[in-house]
Amino acid sequence: MEKIKLRDEFIKLGQALKAAGLVESGVEAKEVIQDGFVQVNGEVDTRRGRKLYDGDVVFFDGEEIQIEK
Repeated sequence: MEKIKLRDEFIKLGQALKAAGLVESGVEAKEVIQDGFVQVNGEVDTRRGRKLYDGDVVFFDGEEIQIEK
């Protein structure tokens, strides 16, 4: 499980995937999110700009990312 520490109040979903190294670029993040391959807190979310806060969990490609303060 990858953990991402928040520098601000939130991080956007696409940025979190990039920060965790699960995608190479913002374009790739946009594609996998829009294609429905990413789950936030157990539900598919197709919004690249979805704001993630402390305690949110992202699941993609067999990997889990936990967002922490």
